[in-house]
Amino acid sequence: MDTSAVEKQIKDIEDEIFNTQKNKATEHHIGKLKAKLARLRAEVDIRKSAGAKGKGFAIKKSGDATVGLIGFPSIGKSTLLNRLTDAKSKIGDYDFTTLDAIPGMMKYNGANIQILDLPGLITGASLGKGRGKEILSAIRNVDLVLFMIDAEHDDHLDLMTSELHMAGIRLNQKKPDVVITKTGQGGINVTATIKLSHLDESLVKSISSEYVINADIIIRENITEDRLIDVFVQNRIYVPAFVIINKTDLISSKKLSTKLEKIKQKGWDVIAISAKEESGLNKLKDKIFSELKFIRIYMKPVGKSTDFDEPLILKEGNTVETACRKLHRTFKDKFRYASVSGPSAKHDVQKVGLDHELQDGDILTIVTSC
Repeated sequence: MDTSAVEKQIKDIEDEIFNTQKNKATEHHIGKLKAKLARLRAEVDIRKSAGAKGKGFAIKKSGDATVGLIGFPSIGKSTLLNRLTDAKSKIGDYDFTTLDAIPGMMKYNGANIQILDLPGLITGASLGKGRGKEILSAIRNVDLVLFMIDAEHDDHLDLMTSELHMAGIRLNQKKPDVVITKTGQGGINVTATIKLSHLDESLVKSISSEYVINADIIIRENITEDRLIDVFVQNRIYVPAFVIINKTDLISSKKLSTKLEKIKQKGWDVIAISAKEESGLNKLKDKIFSELKFIRIYMKPVGKSTDFDEPLILKEGNTVETACRKLHRTFKDKFRYASVSGPSAKHDVQKVGLDHELQDGDILTIVTSC
């Protein structure tokens, strides 16, 4: 079946879902339609990607993490990038000043954080409008998304999150806790380790049958039908995000408070800034560092003083083994033991192995064989 025929099928299914009243009698039918719709959309995306010509944004990830700065055109992203980093992004009072992805490096709390100023994200980006496919492809590779809006256009937030959702980008969500093991026979077997309030076994099987014939499915969270479908589609990206309101110097404090509360009620963390006036930027830097789940480890070489000037930047949950791999490729192979003092140590100086989980502020000594 060619792409145009698949797209016609997608449109027909979308219309059927829209026109079908949702109730207990139709939920299985709608669930199966949604599953089929997601499968067909993924198929079209794969075909278009395989046939795409030209290049996307050729930017190599660098530093300890990469942050994507997105927003509608002329929202102030370039100004903010220039304030936060060593970049020199072009600034203008007209739409589409930034026609390419421009990287800059923000140095903060010992971390090197790459920030990408991406071209303005517009409605229809997930369908390819305004270099949308390239922008969304870049966003799929970042560690944190910053949505930039101004107080006059807070509706832009819903439009942008909708575009990202349609592109398979799931914001501030964890990957669904579902295990699917394909089997050679026996049909679809469903086991839930928690009470399901959004699905029943029959609906799970109805959705699953679009993707598998024989499989054991273990569900470990109170999942919705959309998140179950995400498990099968497999091209979903899960990334943290928060909101920046820019140009706060142009509105009253009362109006700003109203806008901030409105966004918070939607479940978003939000920071108010003025990139032009350089207000709120320290708070923004703190938030970026925190959302990236960084921890700072201070290295103390054997027989030497602790280096408090240039910490080793790791992520929450990282171990001594992670530190070894980041420091030098031979450290893990030659590792004998490590000593830790600080928040993760049970006493003043604790002797630990590779599996010891580090915490922010730890002082670490690694001892290797010669």
